[in-house]
Amino acid sequence: MNRSKITFLAGTVAGSVLTAGLLTVGAAGLEAWRAPQAAAAKAAAVKYSSQVVFENERVRVKDVTFPAGVLDTGMHTHDLAHVGVILTEGTLLFTEKDGKKETASFTSGSVGFRGPNATHMVANPGTQPMRVIEVELK
Repeated sequence: MNRSKITFLAGTVAGSVLTAGLLTVGAAGLEAWRAPQAAAAKAAAVKYSSQVVFENERVRVKDVTFPAGVLDTGMHTHDLAHVGVILTEGTLLFTEKDGKKETASFTSGSVGFRGPNATHMVANPGTQPMRVIEVELK
């Protein structure tokens, strides 16, 4: 084989190896770039829901759903004393404003009470959504 054919073959092989390497690194780099953005989009899409289903001069009743995962509600204050009636079993993680954490497991039909001006955030570390009826006492 003459020298020009050998040079051509060597260049073709080297170019193919370089292209394959760049495509592999490029795909991995693209996936590494997409992963945090996908996680952020998923977290933004999954949010707890709270809907007032009844209200009068004495009570406000909310239907609250905590999605599965550790996503939390954000720190918030309940101005009113309230009773929570658990509709679906599971575990909730409560974080108080001082940073104290409490994990509580509930069965369907469990009932809990919190006094007025309770400040916390709530997360559902489980694998299934949790639904609670919250009755605020005016």
